[in-house]
Amino acid sequence: MTRAVLLDLDGVLYVEDEPIPGAVAAVAALRAQGLALRFVTNTTSRPRREILARLERLGIAVASGELVTPARLAVEHCLRGGRRRALLLVGDRVREDLAGLEAVEHGADAVIVGDLGEAFDYAVLNRAFRELLGGAELVALQKNRYWRTPDGLSLDVGPFVAALEYASGRDAVVVGKPARAFFDAVLAEAGVPAAAAVMVGDDVESDIGGALRAGLAGILVRTGKYRDEAVAAAGVRPTATVDSIAAVPGLLAGGLS
Repeated sequence: MTRAVLLDLDGVLYVEDEPIPGAVAAVAALRAQGLALRFVTNTTSRPRREILARLERLGIAVASGELVTPARLAVEHCLRGGRRRALLLVGDRVREDLAGLEAVEHGADAVIVGDLGEAFDYAVLNRAFRELLGGAELVALQKNRYWRTPDGLSLDVGPFVAALEYASGRDAVVVGKPARAFFDAVLAEAGVPAAAAVMVGDDVESDIGGALRAGLAGILVRTGKYRDEAVAAAGVRPTATVDSIAAVPGLLAGGLS
């Protein structure tokens, strides 16, 4: 029996500043079913306060504790490992969510990679590469291949993380989806076992593949970055595939199998 639903944001509930049709009603219906909701995002271009404000503006009320972002998990991961000095490859606005760490340019304990957009250039990547050679840990806020922007699909953080992994010969610690630790942390906080949880997402690899490997069910929506060819190439079999978030409450009410 489903007790918790993890909802991706961009591409599932909205695209940029436009809600997906039926998204607001769907979230309300899921709450009415008594399900614990967690809003989980790999977004690393905006701080959590802006994400919460956007959801409220779109008519989706979300408590701060219901929103899980990779920046928060990155801080927790670094502090557990005694890594307080970090080279932050993130946008200026997201730095506020990493305030628990000391931002440095040299002598870092960790290199934290998020979304820098067009600011990703040779100098930035080379500085990170040298810190990794010096012993810093590579921490990726997420490792998505691409995402949907107003002018089409665009490179996400994953390709730049992969470049640093290849150059340094070191694997990144990924704190966002699809890392198992991400799903384990969300469910532990919610007090719900993986077998009683469902992930709803538009990314067949990061959302659905990660959820299935962590023991959750995975519902893929045909909105956002969804592409038939990506699903075929991924080799991931979602528990269910629906046209949009609008179909999810009915599907869960009928019993997901």
